[in-house]
Amino acid sequence: MRIWCKLFQKNHLMEDVVIENYDMSMTRTQKVYASLEEACYELNLEKPLWLDKNKREFIRHARTRFTQDNFIEHIEYDYLDFQVIEEDY
Repeated sequence: MRIWCKLFQKNHLMEDVVIENYDMSMTRTQKVYASLEEACYELNLEKPLWLDKNKREFIRHARTRFTQDNFIEHIEYDYLDFQVIEEDY
């Protein structure tokens, strides 16, 4: 699985990172959470909270946006875009 995380501010891409996780012992959900944690570490962000809206978007489109509402601390960006770009089968 490959996940692309992008930080946007005023509709401009400020930073991004691609996380790869091909650990076949993990479920898809475990890979998603582990990838989000690794991306946040790479981007120097705290882990966002998964709200119901994010869960629904991610289930439907394999993509979601984490805005300030998802973070406890203030973030300097408008949102974090979290998208699966390659699934393992």
